Amino acid sequence: MIAQIQEGNIKALARMISLVENETGNYAQVLKDLPFSATKVTGITGPPGAGKSTLADALIATWVAAGKKVGVLCVDPSSPFNFGALLGDRIRMSEWYNNPNVFIRSLASRGSMGGLNPKIIEITDIMKTALFDHIIIETVGVGQSEVEIAGLADTTVVVVVPEAGDEVQTMKAGLMEIADVFVVNKADRPDADTFIRNLRQMLMPLHAGPTTEVPVLKTIAAQKQGITELYQAILTHQQTEHTHTKKGWLLAEKAYQLIQHSRMKHISKAALKTAIEAAPPATFNLYRFVEQYA
Repeated sequence: MIAQIQEGNIKALARMISLVENETGNYAQVLKDLPFSATKVTGITGPPGAGKSTLADALIATWVAAGKKVGVLCVDPSSPFNFGALLGDRIRMSEWYNNPNVFIRSLASRGSMGGLNPKIIEITDIMKTALFDHIIIETVGVGQSEVEIAGLADTTVVVVVPEAGDEVQTMKAGLMEIADVFVVNKADRPDADTFIRNLRQMLMPLHAGPTTEVPVLKTIAAQKQGITELYQAILTHQQTEHTHTKKGWLLAEKAYQLIQHSRMKHISKAALKTAIEAAPPATFNLYRFVEQYA
């Protein structure tokens, strides 16, 4: 399957992503055999309603116009009960469904609190094995907890809108610090210039050291305005050497999860639920119950 994916077999790629996402078949061995790939990844994140999908759609058009093949992973929020998702944002990318240079895969967050899918690292590694020149990952848009993308992407684009003054203030400790490029979308709305000026002032303390200043760009994604400037800013950032300390933390966290999963594979949540429900409520103690399985 790896050979088929490397040859550009889209069906093999889609099938492999499904195997990994559902942990079926010999997916673990396939992951161990994946070759190194230097394909660049751009993450697009920000609050809900900022226009992330429309912006991603415009960026796809720019890369395709440049003769590039683009892979897109779009993560949508899922139900906390059945972990399913509507995946409605893909309506904004409908013109690319039959384009041979674009592959779009929708994923549910499946309860993940970092704005991504629990298997996003593995799926991204599989995508990087395919013949894509670039990969775009669009996150859920849940707010401050959505910082995992900074460890996964080579360039993180944070999208906000002019009315997001209070939202930006609350996410300074999260999204504000992960942006490699800031985009103020829907910049034709009132007070956009004032918001951009205030945003740059908020970013100034972060640039007090030797770090490179984060560009703040204006776009109107629905009208394809400002997309060329954003495209160039992404290319410039990816052509510059950067130290990705966040990637180390993300991979360490993933390694921890994989080790934890391996050592707990004999424990079933369904069996735990059945045992808990069968225990007399008056004598049930969660911590003594857990001790039996530790």
